[in-house]
Amino acid sequence: MDKRATKQQQLETEGWERMTTMDEPRLSELVEEYKELGFEVHLEPLHPDEETDCTTCMEEEPEKYKTIYVRKNKM
Repeated sequence: MDKRATKQQQLETEGWERMTTMDEPRLSELVEEYKELGFEVHLEPLHPDEETDCTTCMEEEPEKYKTIYVRKNKM
């Protein structure tokens, strides 16, 4: 099993739900919205092989993109 698949499975086991992959400025806006809704937010670097949609434009500058994971805040 490859390392990224293991990481994604680990996150899901810990209760994280994969939401979307985004870049700025929308990335920061979504993170803030999820936090305001009471979610914890975790960001992962882009892994094009895990995306279900076209990633051609993302592959030019992959460091710009992050995948958003959320889970209900435990507080």
